[in-house]
Amino acid sequence: MVDRKKKAKKSQLPFRLNILFFVVFLLFSVLIIQLGVVQILNGQEFQDEIDRTIEDTTKIPVPRGKMYDRHYNVIADNKSLYSITYTPAKGVQAVDRLKVAEDLSKYIKMLSEDDEEKRAKQIKSVSERDRKEYWYLKNEDIAKDRLTEEEAAEMKPAEQYQTMLDRIKDEEIAHYSDEVLEVILIKKELDKAPYLTPHVVKNEDVTPEEYARVAEHLDELPGVNATTDWDRDYPFDSTFRSFIGSITSQDEGIPADKEQFYLTRGYRPNDRVGKSGLEEQYESILRGRKEQVLYTTNKDGKVVDSEVIVEGERGKDLVLAIDMEFQERVDQIVREELETAINEQPYVNRTLEDALAVVLNPNTGELLAVSGQHYDRGEKKTSDAAYKTVYNQYLPGSAIKGATVLAGYESGVITPGQVFIDKPMKFAVGAPKRSWINLGPVNDYQALQKSSNIYMYNIAMRIGGDYHHKDGDNISFTNTTPFEDMRHYFWQFGLGTKTGIDFPYEGTGYVGPSNLRQPGLLLDYAIGQYDTYTTMQLAQYVSTIANDGYRVRPHFLKEVREPTTEEDQLGPVYETIQTDVLNKVVMEQSNLERVQEGFRRAFQDQGGTGYSYWRNKPYQAAGKTGTAESIKQMDDGEWLETINLSLVGYAPFDDPEVAFALIVPHLGEDNDYSINHTMGTRILDAYFEIKEKRQTGNTDQQDATQSSDQDEENN
Repeated sequence: MVDRKKKAKKSQLPFRLNILFFVVFLLFSVLIIQLGVVQILNGQEFQDEIDRTIEDTTKIPVPRGKMYDRHYNVIADNKSLYSITYTPAKGVQAVDRLKVAEDLSKYIKMLSEDDEEKRAKQIKSVSERDRKEYWYLKNEDIAKDRLTEEEAAEMKPAEQYQTMLDRIKDEEIAHYSDEVLEVILIKKELDKAPYLTPHVVKNEDVTPEEYARVAEHLDELPGVNATTDWDRDYPFDSTFRSFIGSITSQDEGIPADKEQFYLTRGYRPNDRVGKSGLEEQYESILRGRKEQVLYTTNKDGKVVDSEVIVEGERGKDLVLAIDMEFQERVDQIVREELETAINEQPYVNRTLEDALAVVLNPNTGELLAVSGQHYDRGEKKTSDAAYKTVYNQYLPGSAIKGATVLAGYESGVITPGQVFIDKPMKFAVGAPKRSWINLGPVNDYQALQKSSNIYMYNIAMRIGGDYHHKDGDNISFTNTTPFEDMRHYFWQFGLGTKTGIDFPYEGTGYVGPSNLRQPGLLLDYAIGQYDTYTTMQLAQYVSTIANDGYRVRPHFLKEVREPTTEEDQLGPVYETIQTDVLNKVVMEQSNLERVQEGFRRAFQDQGGTGYSYWRNKPYQAAGKTGTAESIKQMDDGEWLETINLSLVGYAPFDDPEVAFALIVPHLGEDNDYSINHTMGTRILDAYFEIKEKRQTGNTDQQDATQSSDQDEENN
């Protein structure tokens, strides 16, 4: 019985082993089949996944185009800088960037060692969050322990991170050493870098020693490079700077209020762009073509190949109409005359702060010099304020009487040669209106020569419909649109409308209400005592008279040149800016010629308001003076009565090649210094003096101009 049981057990054991072996055989068979499927059917697909790479195109900024004056003197350039950059690969984590920052801090300094004020600002720029993020990366395990599993389960990752930062104690981040602050400042820059795009870590005050140390240890600093960068350089310092403008820093990047505009045009958030002046106006020309690099990365984000697919090219160069030698002379003249007026009568002219001048070619609109000087009474010195020639607007006074006379002709309310008796006009209410002296009978020539207010009042009253005013009567207008009618004529000269100047902003002046209940305001308008204008508008106005009625757009840009790699040569001409005629005034040529003659007499004939200043000038100038009553509020709130002195003119009379407009606002009423005439004569003297020197070959400038012209012919 026992033997039988032993036999049965022995027979069951091999059977069970066979079943086990069979199951194992089946499993191995399935595995082999699966491996076969993977290798034979899906092998290439999985190999492709292993070998998979990603291609990314990165755009790298290039230097901006340069700016030259009309004689090819560089006025805005690019200077080379040592630069330390960082180009992160894909997948780089915060802890990786911290390691790079710690290593890089051994070779460069971010905190200023010489400028305490700058150093304080740099330290202040390290925020509380910056300090906490550094502490977190150095103490990640401790930070995570301060968040329970239950809390973490109810939070999103971003909430978890913020909570851990919030639980870092103030005393834990309060006493970082300068060495740690250096690391934090570097990491802040590294964090700004988009992947595969170079970002400047430091390009200001990089010493040759720092540059060399970084270059020697690049193999220890993944993504870091020692290279060169550029910054704007302005060889003429402050001269013309308010018009050249400025560009943003890399930290500023594109302006927030224009973000969409720039992003849709291929800019990156940290790109430097023009933020004012001509740098902003011609951003699309100056920016250049970015270099495009195609990076190939594997699935781990490591760069395995790179190729330049579009060569970078710096921006095109601007050649401006401005003559920098003449510009410097005009700045000097305006500055000296402003200071003289203040120093000679410091109390009388205590409201005087600015003097403005615009000089241009009346036939082309090319701006030759644009100057504005501001006197700071606290600092007792002047500074550049040329932008006020297009921004600030003032009552011009009699300088606009040429437009009033032409409005009278073309509206038919006066005829050429019309005579009015210049004596005070009396009204039922208000003070009488008069000229600066009683001139007696005057015709249109004499009205401009001697600056008759009464003549202009008669034109305004007739445009309003009052032809037969008698002393003591009310003004009685039958025309319901007299202001609109007069402004229609003024606007043809650019008075009260945009000049079209190539600049980001320009003022158009103040247009007073068309108030028929106060018809006397129309009389004030006729002598430049109601609407206000910019100096640039006055320059366009007098140019329109000088060139026989063509209102041309004033412009800074003369031509655009292709960039060149040659250091001292200009590239070929890309575009030449043509004269842009905005409109032709709708007036008889003979009437324009009568106003031109009136302007000539004002400067060249005895009795003219400018005769004593202009009579002996060989270049035979013509023009019109202006004085306007104005008021100004002082710092203590007191309002003071002041005057604005203006002057417009052109020369030579027979063949105008230069026109100008000047405004000196808010002189004292008792001022006895004719700053407008002394400025005007000195400016035109300088213009023709420089012209003569260049024609006789007495300046180095002539040689430079000829050389540049020859380069252009060769191109």
